[in-house]
Amino acid sequence: MKEYSKTYYLSAGECNPQGELPLPLLVNRVIDVATMHANEWGVGYERLIADNHAWVLARVTVEMERYPRVNENYTLTTWIEGYNRLFSQRNMEITDEQGLTLGYVRTIWMVIDLATRRSADIEQLAYIGENVSSRPCPIAPLGKLRPVTEGRVVEHTFGYAECDFNRHVNTVRYLELFINQFEMSYFDNHFIHRMEIAFNKETRYGERAQIRSCEEAADVTRMSVVVGDEEHVRARFAFSQREI
Repeated sequence: MKEYSKTYYLSAGECNPQGELPLPLLVNRVIDVATMHANEWGVGYERLIADNHAWVLARVTVEMERYPRVNENYTLTTWIEGYNRLFSQRNMEITDEQGLTLGYVRTIWMVIDLATRRSADIEQLAYIGENVSSRPCPIAPLGKLRPVTEGRVVEHTFGYAECDFNRHVNTVRYLELFINQFEMSYFDNHFIHRMEIAFNKETRYGERAQIRSCEEAADVTRMSVVVGDEEHVRARFAFSQREI
């Protein structure tokens, strides 16, 4: 029960233009596998909704050497690194059908009260401690993400299809918005080697936001979603050159 694995097949209809697993779909799979594992040992939706609570994703770090390709099977294996009163640390390894490691993911989750929208005490779910694994995760945790105060700005109003069960903007929608700020030709020559994203405040239906981006270093871009004068989301994308 300390580890949970799920294998997927990458069809052509799910691929990006480079014939690979898109980062937003990978993160969606991460959320799915985390949910399945939590359900397996009784801390999933059915348990939490009884108290009008729900899990929400607070931080994600992805580091990939390569992405699964069209017609490939790939497997996500997840485990809990640790938890405290406010946060649960969950990691994942992505492997190909030969069992070779393609990359790793670090995530931080919190529980919110659906009525107050405030964080709830995870330590009430004491049996999480019984499933903490000593397995290491070799990628660095999410680093310090600085605010974006200069660079490119694109206006966006969030619509119905961008909101999820928790009635706030879905994680995957933020990623799609960020990735769409780059040209397709850039992705023809580069891939996202490392992505870090932190969610600071919920964004709701109908809110008008600025999608900000600035170059931090060569092939490293810092991005944010700003509503009014508040940064709701911060992210950093580090790219590597594709092998020709």
